[in-house]
Amino acid sequence: MSLSGNSTGRWNKLSKAFGAFLGLSLLAGVLVGALLAPAAIAGTTVTKQGVEAFNSLPDYLKIEPPDQYTSFYATKGGQPVKIAQFYFQNRVDVKWNQVSQYVKDAAVSTEDPRFYSEGGIDVLGILRGAASTVSGNGVQGGSSITQQYVKNVLVQRCEADYPVDANAPTKTRDAQQTKLDTCYSDAAGQTVPRKIQEIRYATGVAKQYPKNDILLGYLNLVGFGGQVYGVEAAAKYYFNTTAAKLTLNESATLVAILNNPANLRIDQTAKTNVSSNPSNGFKATKDRRNYVLERMVKEHKITASVAAATEKQPITPHITPTPSGCQSAQQYDAGFFCSYVQQTVLNNSAFGKTAADRQALFRQGGINVYTTLDLDLQNTAQASMDSYLPHSDPALDLGGAQTSMEVGTGKVVTMVENKTYSESPDPPAGSTSVNYVTPSPYGGSIGFQMGSSFKPFVLADWLENGHTLYQGINGTSMWFNNSSFKSTCGSNAPYSDSGTFQVYNDTSSEYGYHTVLDGTTQSINTIYMNMAEQLNLCDVHQLAKKMGVDSGNPSTPWFTGPSSAIGSGNDVSPLQVAQAYAAFANGGTSCTPIVINSITRVDTGASVPVPKTTCTKAIPTDVANAVLYALKTVMTSGTGILGNPNDGVPLAGKTGTAGVNGNAGATQNWIATTTSKVAQVTWVGNVEGTVGLRNQYFTNSQTGQVINGGDAKLIIARPIIAALNAKYGGAQFGAPPASLLYGGTSQAPVTTPQFTVPTVPTAPTTTAPTTAPTQPQPQTTTQPAAPPAPVVTPPAQSAPPAPAQSPPPTIPAPGPTATQ
Repeated sequence: MSLSGNSTGRWNKLSKAFGAFLGLSLLAGVLVGALLAPAAIAGTTVTKQGVEAFNSLPDYLKIEPPDQYTSFYATKGGQPVKIAQFYFQNRVDVKWNQVSQYVKDAAVSTEDPRFYSEGGIDVLGILRGAASTVSGNGVQGGSSITQQYVKNVLVQRCEADYPVDANAPTKTRDAQQTKLDTCYSDAAGQTVPRKIQEIRYATGVAKQYPKNDILLGYLNLVGFGGQVYGVEAAAKYYFNTTAAKLTLNESATLVAILNNPANLRIDQTAKTNVSSNPSNGFKATKDRRNYVLERMVKEHKITASVAAATEKQPITPHITPTPSGCQSAQQYDAGFFCSYVQQTVLNNSAFGKTAADRQALFRQGGINVYTTLDLDLQNTAQASMDSYLPHSDPALDLGGAQTSMEVGTGKVVTMVENKTYSESPDPPAGSTSVNYVTPSPYGGSIGFQMGSSFKPFVLADWLENGHTLYQGINGTSMWFNNSSFKSTCGSNAPYSDSGTFQVYNDTSSEYGYHTVLDGTTQSINTIYMNMAEQLNLCDVHQLAKKMGVDSGNPSTPWFTGPSSAIGSGNDVSPLQVAQAYAAFANGGTSCTPIVINSITRVDTGASVPVPKTTCTKAIPTDVANAVLYALKTVMTSGTGILGNPNDGVPLAGKTGTAGVNGNAGATQNWIATTTSKVAQVTWVGNVEGTVGLRNQYFTNSQTGQVINGGDAKLIIARPIIAALNAKYGGAQFGAPPASLLYGGTSQAPVTTPQFTVPTVPTAPTTTAPTTAPTQPQPQTTTQPAAPPAPVVTPPAQSAPPAPAQSPPPTIPAPGPTATQ
């Protein structure tokens, strides 16, 4: 008798299915021989060989902790507050008594009624699976709960061993996906060899763990559709409750989903799931839920009347997504800080030797990360920033950032900017994921030019080289020769053999003779350029680097040309500047920033080692105290006066303005301050572009007060400094020796110089004027008595013309040279 083509195909399919049936049937016999009555039936050759082959398979399965949340905490009112959580699988492990008995009974009654009486496998279930196989429904194995647990453990291992980087190049990502798919096939593919190994593992797990532990492990691990894994996360996502509080209806619904999570999940619309959606009352899921209830009746877990009443109830989901990532931290004004913490975990070797190790720690989660962030101070900083700076401005690419760091500990307690944190690849206007506070390796920008905020490092090197604060300097000339500057490490060779350039001061009155102290107080550029001629600018850079300031982009070398002395040509991050100014207040010892106080494991409470601050002596304590002596005058009678809250806490600081086409540009604006307890840095400027802020005006969103863009840094910083001082207080800085004030033969002043602080003017509350308002001029200050020798007498000559009257020549420096 001949067979048609279709008949032949059906026969081949039937033959394969029957072969699978025989294989599973033989396997069932082998299992009976291996597990139930080996002495009675092991005499047959086939059975004996099968038992020996089965027993030769590995039975030990190492069960790794499943992926769970990584949670970040900050402090508010002295109490920890969760600001963000991360997961690759939305899962929260719970204990036995944290799961509703309804869920346990529903799972056992439906998935494996003989769970508590069998070994690791259900032999009758395997025979039933064989019958299903031969009927043409594919290879079925009649998996017990223990087998399902084993399969999920193996799948979990695949995802841990073969992660797919969504941001990797296409070729790399495809190769990663291929490895993951292969692992999936080995772990969960419908093949007889895989099923045999699964059964062998299940028998080993059954010997290792009590039944309740296996059931709980299964309920914590199994998928409920999408990224939802484990019964606790499923209860939260689908019903906005906990696993312990699930009702019978909810419990039966969740167990129903396990049969086919992709099709029976209850968070989809008719467009994406025609069989189970709100418009049809989740029909497919409801049918399966009712089947679960029937099984619970059959296993005597509920009565028929209870089941009937529950079947009449609708399925009413309350979908509650659990956010993942730093986006959720935005509600606490902490998105950018959160990102920095995440980058710290992924980049710091304290969390793993390799990037893969650190990624695995972060992915597997199950850790609580307690950060250094103070939400009370953070909210104050963000409110001050937002009150004056818009998130976006049609006139320029406006940026603003602020950070605060404890002196001596390196703990970062605030970190804000004038943007909304967004992880979107195409963020809306006023949003970004770029952190303006941190260096580029930690998700930050490449930084911004410091302007005169860099001058304290020149001053520190000046003092280390035997000079003094009351030394007189001729700052009359705006013109400088390249050959007068040294910028080569270990050499006194000139920066260049030829060429001149011009440097401007902020006002014409600043030209002439001044002490170094007055040149610092009023931030006189020509004074500092004359000082730089007597130093080696490579040494200045090395000093700044030891303090914490270096290129914000490690791939960009530091520029040591002449204009670097006044903060031009180099981009740095506010966090680096905060570290350096804290070092001045720490007696010249610089401490690296830290953002994590402690980490504990969720399951055991055990501590995880965290990186500690590293403190290094950068400059002598006497030099640090002398620099602070000068920087105090900046905040009491100099360029920083508008930023001083005048609350009695000693405050030192330095302003900085970098710009093009002269100081009027003011494209980058800084105020860096420190007390004996905490340093802060505020930056306002162009993220990209060269729009001068002194030609811009900002309106307080709460009061209507209008301020000039050049003053924004100070007015934003003032309430932040006040809040920091209210929390931390502050003591007097150390007194510098007389040798650094006047020289070796002079005596120190008897009393600390006192300065009269002018009244801070109130900005207009009407629309912005067409021309900039006159800036407040500080009153004349009384300095300590001048030393007996030598007195510098300026020559009798008039002040030079206003700088704008002479156009600057081409400057051989990569960046603007005019700074305040």
